[in-house]
Amino acid sequence: MNTEPERKFGVVVVGVGRAGSVRMRDLRNPHPSSAFLNLIGFVSRRELGSIDGVQQISLEDALSSQEVEVAYICSESSSHEDYIRQFLHAGKHVLVEYPMTLSLAAAQELWELAEQKGKVLHEEHVELLMEEFAFLKKEVVGKDLLKGSLLFTAGPLEEERFGFPAFSGISRLTWLVSLFGELSLVSATLEERKEDQYMKMTVCLETEKKSPLTWIEEKGPGLKRNRYLSFHFKSGSLENVPNVGINKNIFLKDQNIFVQKLLGQFSEKELAAEKKRILHCLGLAEEIQKHCCSRK
Repeated sequence: MNTEPERKFGVVVVGVGRAGSVRMRDLRNPHPSSAFLNLIGFVSRRELGSIDGVQQISLEDALSSQEVEVAYICSESSSHEDYIRQFLHAGKHVLVEYPMTLSLAAAQELWELAEQKGKVLHEEHVELLMEEFAFLKKEVVGKDLLKGSLLFTAGPLEEERFGFPAFSGISRLTWLVSLFGELSLVSATLEERKEDQYMKMTVCLETEKKSPLTWIEEKGPGLKRNRYLSFHFKSGSLENVPNVGINKNIFLKDQNIFVQKLLGQFSEKELAAEKKRILHCLGLAEEIQKHCCSRK
């Protein structure tokens, strides 16, 4: 990406919360991938006028403008599916923060639409660009897993806006699948105390070699954002990740990947493997949700 771009793709950012604000900052700073992109404006439900000189535009204008070729969908998860569909129908490339949808069928349908339209559909997974993940990837290579667990704690999250915990927490599931291959669901339970804004989802999974993996998402007031992991191998065990340095510019690294896709620099094989992993994780998340809801 060190070549001088012959043309720039016009970009609109939809949703200017935490992720959207970082995306706008990256687009306006002189990074190699940003040189291929031109931030035209942002779309928000709130009336904001402009942010740091970037103009707010209506959704209708963003969809119909010839100038806009790319949409970054950074809104609440519950609105992703609708926005992706509208922008693909309008012939735009789409980058969306995870989870792209809150059901497997919707994701499959949108992927087919992107392929029909010849457009890039990219689901962000910054958790795979973190230093901790790079460390884990090196650690587990070639080792036989006996059993493992991953617990994530955080403050409360509104399910109406962010989806069922298996979807809002899909980055943890993506870590497990990326480390240990495709997984199958053994059981899942959800403990909830809505009046206390507390919930705990416990999921038992197994690898293709039948090694058990437990994934727990626990959210409630006073719970700090933290990850605890424990993997036991035939050759020893790994308890939590040492401090491996701070994650610098992970959204920018994700943008670099997206621009490489726009420029056709990914092989069909790489794209197919990524799509397979994303759909596998969304399918598992949906299965977990059904499992938990049927037990209520």
